[in-house]
Amino acid sequence: MAAPADPGHSPGFKKPPALLRLKRKRPGRRSDSAAAAEAAAAPASRGPSAAARRRNPFSSLDNAPQRAATAPQPPAAAPAGGDPSAAPFWQFLEPACEEKPPRRAEPAESSDILSLSQELHSPLAVAKAPSSPRQEFPADWSIKTRVLFMSSQPFSWAEHLKAQEEAQGFAQHCRATEPALPQSVQEPRLSTELRCAFQQSLVYWLHPSLPWLPLFPRLGADRRMAGRACPWAQDEALQQVLMSDWSVSFTSLYNLLRARLCPYFYVCAAQFSVLFRAAGLAGSAVPTAAIAPTTRGLREAMRSEGIEFSLPLLEESRARKQKNSEERETETPGGGSSVEDAGEPAPSDDDDDGSFSWLEEMGVQDKVKKPDTISIQLRKEKHEVQVDHRPESLVLVRGSNTFTLLNFLISCRSLVAVAGPQAGLPPTLLAPARTLSGRARVPGGFEDTFSLEVLGPVLPHALHALTLLLGPAQRGSFRALLSPHEPSAAFNAAPPQEGVQQELPPCGLHPRTLDQLSQSPTLGKSSLRLLEMKDYCYTWKA
Repeated sequence: MAAPADPGHSPGFKKPPALLRLKRKRPGRRSDSAAAAEAAAAPASRGPSAAARRRNPFSSLDNAPQRAATAPQPPAAAPAGGDPSAAPFWQFLEPACEEKPPRRAEPAESSDILSLSQELHSPLAVAKAPSSPRQEFPADWSIKTRVLFMSSQPFSWAEHLKAQEEAQGFAQHCRATEPALPQSVQEPRLSTELRCAFQQSLVYWLHPSLPWLPLFPRLGADRRMAGRACPWAQDEALQQVLMSDWSVSFTSLYNLLRARLCPYFYVCAAQFSVLFRAAGLAGSAVPTAAIAPTTRGLREAMRSEGIEFSLPLLEESRARKQKNSEERETETPGGGSSVEDAGEPAPSDDDDDGSFSWLEEMGVQDKVKKPDTISIQLRKEKHEVQVDHRPESLVLVRGSNTFTLLNFLISCRSLVAVAGPQAGLPPTLLAPARTLSGRARVPGGFEDTFSLEVLGPVLPHALHALTLLLGPAQRGSFRALLSPHEPSAAFNAAPPQEGVQQELPPCGLHPRTLDQLSQSPTLGKSSLRLLEMKDYCYTWKA
């Protein structure tokens, strides 16, 4: 005599046809015992002949609770007009398979994430690719940490440079000689001019030069520098020597920039980066300096030193919001204020201690705690503090104020970290021209049959010079994947435009490269991610 069926485990001695009849009678509502019966009646197959022989109902007692815990699924329908006993055996395994409808919500979720990311970034951060190919791509002032070139033509010409070719390319860079680019290359591996120009385009100057330390990037580099030898961390005398040597190199670069012998250079500190540009670059007739990211404390310190500056990205964002609000007011008859405008009230000078006189009139001035002066000041500057450490905090200094900024940075205490792996280490200077106490560097790289990888830092002029070389060498067809240093993408903000343009001397750069860097930036606060040449015409994505 068979033992009574346990509703939680064994379904008893039910045969498959009877089970199918139950399933056909109640397809929508199923009990736990039915789910357990179905799972017990269809255990995992143990061999190729498992479907042919009769199964032991007690063989899956241990698995029954786990199969019953699975969410019930509607069974597969039997063949129309046929006997349920003739149904294929895979129908018994159907309840063990999970349905797919819950996954249909993933596109909506991903679309929500996409829409959220679009809301977090203003339209300035998205630069659309041109609808048609162009002969030139826009200038990108962000520093690239990695550039990967790919082409259908091999890059064998870029590897194993001869000693004479390497020395000639380096000498041309030191002499600021204009690169000699061949118009057409029949055999790239036999072109000495091409290989020398390739070496010349990769050279940059760096200070300080410490081979055992990665000196770029400096923002967020504490983890990469941790555990490295830093003999100056506890030696103040050595820190002063390093800072004095750095000040000399910094001043020499600025003098070269004012004389228009150095087109631009970067100052990469632990908290922010500075881009100095000579007059005539980026559409400006005067020297400019861009700082990003900044904080309220840094901006207040610059104001106290008499440095005049502007916040171009923030001002453009406010102008765009004001224009949108004016358009909404014209469309709305009531002309009510929007929620966006209400979120950033204009600061008022009346929010001081005198505005609490109404407490004295009520006689509760001693019972109510009034906010202190610092809290009131922070409330006034709430809209300014919100942009700290963001691309909108980009500061632009123009004209003679750049010289005041030079002296400010040399004496600024926040320029050098006081704790951590970067304590006592001066900022990194990156320049395309030679500087005092600087050392020439060539980015690392990797050559494959159809790919060429250049490891950064890759400066803006180097990216354009490489594209000028790869055009004739790769038969006018290649693709470049660019990895920018994100904090430096804000340097693509356009400075105020002026009608008077100044021409720069060659400075060792190709005339086409110099012409590109002279154009006003158009990328906003974004940077190039993909650059493709096809039939000697460029397309790009930012």
